[in-house]
Amino acid sequence: MTKMKKVEMGTATTSAIRAPNWRKAVLFWTISLTIFYSLFQMGLRNSPSTSSSSSSSSSDHFVNYAEQSTRLYNKMELDLEIKGPVFLKQGETSQSLSLSDLFTIKNGNISPVLKVANPPVRANVLHLSTEYSVPVSKAVKNVFGPYFQNTIWFQDSKLYHFSMFHASHHIVSVPATEDEVEAEAAGVNAVANELCPLEIVLDRVLLTSTGVLLGCWKVKSGDDPITIRSKLRSVLPRAPEKQLYDAAILHTSLARLLGPPISPKEEAGSDDHLKLLRELVAKLNNQIRGFKAIVSELWYVEEFDLLALALGGRMKIRSFKLGCGKS
Repeated sequence: MTKMKKVEMGTATTSAIRAPNWRKAVLFWTISLTIFYSLFQMGLRNSPSTSSSSSSSSSDHFVNYAEQSTRLYNKMELDLEIKGPVFLKQGETSQSLSLSDLFTIKNGNISPVLKVANPPVRANVLHLSTEYSVPVSKAVKNVFGPYFQNTIWFQDSKLYHFSMFHASHHIVSVPATEDEVEAEAAGVNAVANELCPLEIVLDRVLLTSTGVLLGCWKVKSGDDPITIRSKLRSVLPRAPEKQLYDAAILHTSLARLLGPPISPKEEAGSDDHLKLLRELVAKLNNQIRGFKAIVSELWYVEEFDLLALALGGRMKIRSFKLGCGKS
């Protein structure tokens, strides 16, 4: 009986020892499998095939952007041919405003019409530094200047910009408190810090039917305009759903024509004017098409006057460097 008790006690003790060992083994293997799975998933994400797939997707997106911007610029180029030079009749110009809304000509002098923007327009633009804007501006003035005396407004080379996204514009205004403005600016700053400087090339210069001479550019390296606008919308959720420009466009206003060119003919008609305008645009393209530049700043601009960036009106500029993800 005593021997039996000893055997039972020995068996109980052995079971008691084996139980926790078994639990430890299960726990060990569970943790091991979890770690292995995590490392396996990380390996998959970082594998060449995954990176290749991501790279391929990015490449496809960039090709789509390039094709979309080409179609857009081709369509814009036809605008003057289809509608004719509407600006010679004092028609509509930038952003649904007429020339008389923007400029007055008295005694041969051009003056911008500065109208208060209430509430202020809040624009996000990429800025082109004078290192690149001045050579372009000089070419524009050399080609067009001799044919337009007091009937042309040249964009200030210090304010060459690419309009990207509006938190509020004059067609759909979105009022904001000072705190909301600061929050918007902080969001735009975060986007700028994430973006890398853009390498761009001037695809072409074209003249719209409303008399705006545009430089149309393409991104060669860096985030494309569609992606940048999407990033800006994500940090500006209150912004107007309808924006002013096509998502693929990257353009700068170079000048605005306010009247007909000086023609060699004494009594030149609209056909003569159109022919000369085509020749001037072609001459300018021959000089600066393919011009390369680097864009490294994103501006958050409060325009207290309508089109303040274009007309030299009152504005407050917050400039953010493109930081390429650096903290």
